[in-house]
Amino acid sequence: MVSIPWRTFAALGDSLTEGLQDFDDTGTPIGWADRLAQLLADRAGTDIGYANLAIRGRLLAPILSEQVEPALALSPDLVSIWGGGNDLLRPDADPDAMAAAVEEAVVRFRTAGSDVLIGLGVDSRDSPIIRLTRNRTAIYNLNLVGIAARHGAHIIDAWNLRSLRDWRMWHADRIHLNAAGHQRVALAAFAALGLEPDDPDWAVPLPANTPMSRREQLDWNLTWGREHLAPWLGRRVRRTSSGVGRTAKFPQFVTVSPRATAGISGADDERLAE
Repeated sequence: MVSIPWRTFAALGDSLTEGLQDFDDTGTPIGWADRLAQLLADRAGTDIGYANLAIRGRLLAPILSEQVEPALALSPDLVSIWGGGNDLLRPDADPDAMAAAVEEAVVRFRTAGSDVLIGLGVDSRDSPIIRLTRNRTAIYNLNLVGIAARHGAHIIDAWNLRSLRDWRMWHADRIHLNAAGHQRVALAAFAALGLEPDDPDWAVPLPANTPMSRREQLDWNLTWGREHLAPWLGRRVRRTSSGVGRTAKFPQFVTVSPRATAGISGADDERLAE
């Protein structure tokens, strides 16, 4: 087995890292971070300790104020910080100030001896509403790249992961990734750590899908607006978060064991390409 320096991994963030709209064989919600922990265990051929402190709906400030200290107390070999997406949906978001707050956390983890993974925001140019945040997200991402360079952190470059521009990688709400999308992000994180997935084409987009007719596109957008956008806007107006009352799913390390037969590939989205 390949020598991997990380035996413990702690993930910080919001719904993206907590994992929604993606389930394991038992029906338990998982996400990219769970999948990365499994990939690390598979490649190392030994158990990995995995903590997930992320909570859906969290803004960046609560992520940092609520999750950094518990993560530091765990002394993880590897920590991921991925947040800010909920902030950037707000027109008054300050991406420079947000990045400065992330940098403080990165410095604390690096000083404590942890390697750090930082996630970049996804390019939203193809989303009819979320694309309004694109400029703010780009500024935030550029700041994060600079932070990684200054402090020896690793970058999960979701912005340039072209496969994520395919709606087949997303849940119907167009905000949360599905299983195929989470697997692509997990592989991007795996590669960001300097590890090579078994499939050299893991980052290649799916084959082109059959274009929708104008009527199909209209119906698709109307359904999304009614079933997903309207409830989301309602929560914003009421200032309620989907994470109210929720706690971290893995506040302490749980054991992730290597699978008997494991391939570090993009197999989870093969069915979408059929």
